[in-house]
Parts: sequence; structure tokens; C-alpha cells
Amino acid sequence: MGYVEIFLIALSLAMDAFAVSVTNGLALGKPKIKHGIIHGGYFGFFQFLMPLIGYLGANVFRGSIEVIDHWIAFVLLVLIGGNMIKETFGAEDEDESITEEKMLSVPHMVMLAVATSIDALAVGISFAMAQLKMGIFTACVIIGVVSFVLPFFGVYIGRFIGGMFKKYAARAGGFVLIAIGFKIILEHLAIL
Repeated sequence: MGYVEIFLIALSLAMDAFAVSVTNGLALGKPKIKHGIIHGGYFGFFQFLMPLIGYLGANVFRGSIEVIDHWIAFVLLVLIGGNMIKETFGAEDEDESITEEKMLSVPHMVMLAVATSIDALAVGISFAMAQLKMGIFTACVIIGVVSFVLPFFGVYIGRFIGGMFKKYAARAGGFVLIAIGFKIILEHLAIL
């Protein structure tokens, strides 16, 4: 996987965090720069950390699963992407009225950041199976930066467009992950 694929994966992974930030921006009413920094910081950090953890954990078992590594990467990316798409067809999120203090509290932001970065853990496992053209740290930095920038601006976008974009962003991210999964499997089958 090269820089283009990593950037597309980063965009896909950041879509959940972006959607949460858009929703929070709507709830905050008049977001300030600190709101964007808080959202970007939490989401960017966890999106950086989780693929690194997944990669390091998967490397422990790499020798025994190298024969099927491309299939594992394919299945993980398709499952993650499919789940992201499926979740967009669920019931509408309940509109909770919470204060700015609670919305930006450490426990609340950590919970949101961990919940939106679970997919990144699985992507990190798939990185161990795929051939990265850069180091894992570089890939994680790209994911972390993209996952900082999108939520940072998502808070402000939420003020203008609210929740109407949320489902489309998550669907687009899901389709990109599925497409990358198919690309990996086709490369290993020597079709591409």
C-alpha cells in the first residue's frame, strides 16, 4: 500500500469522527476554536494509536498467517466498510440535550474517540498483512493528522449543515474501505 491508499484509508477512518464532530458542532451552537482543537486532538490521537496497536499485535502472529494475509486484510476491510454502511441505515440517533461542559469532558470525549477508532485497530491488523511502502509510524501519522483535521472542521460545519451529511460521510467511508479491500485481494491474485 502506498501513500494514496493510506490517505484514502485515513479519510475513511476519519468519517465517523467527522460525523460525530458535525453533530457536536450543531449541539454546541456557536463553536469556538477550542472546540475544534479538542475534537481534533482526541480523535486524531486515538486514530493514530489504534492502528499502531493493531499492527504491533498482528506482527506477533505474522509468520503463521503470512499465506493468508491478503485474505485477512480483504475480509477485515470489507467487514469494517460494510458495517459502516449498515450503521447508516439504522434508527436516527436520539437527540440528547447535554451541556457544553459534559460534551467536552474527558470521559465523554475519550468514549467517543475510542468508539470511533475501533475500526482503526482492525485496519492496523490489516496493515501487518499488507505490504506498506512506508513505515507503520508514517501511516499512523497520516491517519492521525487526517483524523485531527476533519473533526476540527466538522465542529464548524455542524453549525451550518447539522446532521444531514452524517450518513453520507459514513457511507462514503465504508465504500472506500471495501474498494481498498478488493484492490488488495486483486493485487495478490495478480489480476491488477
